[in-house]
Amino acid sequence: MQQQAHLPAEAARRLATQYIALWNEADATRRQALATELFTRGAAYLDPMMAGEGPDGISGMVGAAQQQFAGLSFNLRGEPEATGDCVRFSWSLGPAGGASVAAGTDFARVDGGRFSNVTGFIDQKPGDPPPAS
Repeated sequence: MQQQAHLPAEAARRLATQYIALWNEADATRRQALATELFTRGAAYLDPMMAGEGPDGISGMVGAAQQQFAGLSFNLRGEPEATGDCVRFSWSLGPAGGASVAAGTDFARVDGGRFSNVTGFIDQKPGDPPPAS
């Protein structure tokens, strides 16, 4: 069996950091630019609450989520992990300096240095206790 090259740790961290920045970007024009830089043209996003396709659809989906979670911001939890062309990273959502109200883990496939697919899993729903670190 041929072993796939691993995405370097610094590339995984850069992509995960850009992804979190996208979710926190309130300006629609800047958010769209970030989405275009971060996602391939045919990228797909799916989690239990929402879905989006392509940079435009994903940017619009993020904007809608921001309205739902006004006053909260996303933070990267721990270090992203990469294997082959996939990255796994965890995030939390909460008020600045406060306890998280939601948290999750996302799995992303990388193609040409950009995400081609992201699947999100919710580890902590609003009202649940925070997940263990």
